[in-house]
Amino acid sequence: MKRILIADEMHPSLFPMLAEAGWEYDYQPRIQRPELLEKLGGFEGLIIRSKTSIDAELLARASRLQFIGRAGAGLDLIDLDYCQQRGIRVFAANEGNRDAVAEHGVGMLLGLFNHLNRSDAQVRQRIWKREEARGTELMGKTVGILGYGNNGRAFAQRLSGFGVRVLAYDKYAPVDGPFAEPAPLEDILDQADIISLHVPLTDETLRWVDEDFIHRVQKPFFLVNMSRGEIVVLADLLAGLQNGKVRGACLDVLENEKLDRLTPEQSATFDVLAALPNVLFTPHVAGWTQESNVKINEVLVGKIKQLPVTFG
Repeated sequence: MKRILIADEMHPSLFPMLAEAGWEYDYQPRIQRPELLEKLGGFEGLIIRSKTSIDAELLARASRLQFIGRAGAGLDLIDLDYCQQRGIRVFAANEGNRDAVAEHGVGMLLGLFNHLNRSDAQVRQRIWKREEARGTELMGKTVGILGYGNNGRAFAQRLSGFGVRVLAYDKYAPVDGPFAEPAPLEDILDQADIISLHVPLTDETLRWVDEDFIHRVQKPFFLVNMSRGEIVVLADLLAGLQNGKVRGACLDVLENEKLDRLTPEQSATFDVLAALPNVLFTPHVAGWTQESNVKINEVLVGKIKQLPVTFG
């Protein structure tokens, strides 16, 4: 019997796909850790989103587990070293939301450059300030993309129609194809008008964009972060915005996304950021479209079908 435990909220399109592939599933979107510890040993597969942290203690109880599927991008909530030791395959569904992330990034940039949120709010209040709403064009800018996997590549593709120069850097994968020029990190820091982050959260990227990183960027620049909030030190970003080194920021993710549980320091930083007209926020929804809900499931099931799962 092939069984998967689904431990997070999933779009219902997943269920007939799994059934057609010959898998039984137990859908437990509200499962808590004690119950997960108790139940996981009876399953060959586990599907999660971003709510569930998978550590060594939990995995030690999963005697039959052969794979973990992450419905989305990013594997930072999973103890990958332990999974490798146990031979548990781990995969994400980055291909499923890359188009959504790419479109969201372009939308955020256009919204920020053209003051769309502020203009809309003003006109609704019968305030008509055309000069204050004068925008900035993407045309002619140099965009530096850090991380050229599924999301970085899709973002570069969307930018290709805007008359920008796209430079891309990826420490672990080649930058190829028609949408970006490969470039060392230092060249991007020297030339970019816009820097967009598309890297996973790792020990290397944790708090990567800090005061030193911002200082190394040669031109005043715009920052886009649709990857993981912990990559950017918000207090240092705020300092860059205040001194003019950072011209603006599009932030889909934050260091601490539990806004009702910020530390006093985090709260003070967030309040100042939230008052700045050149900062645009969204609530970690860059990959969160109606279409990506289904695409993510299709990618997950496609990868599950390819796994050499054994039973007994």
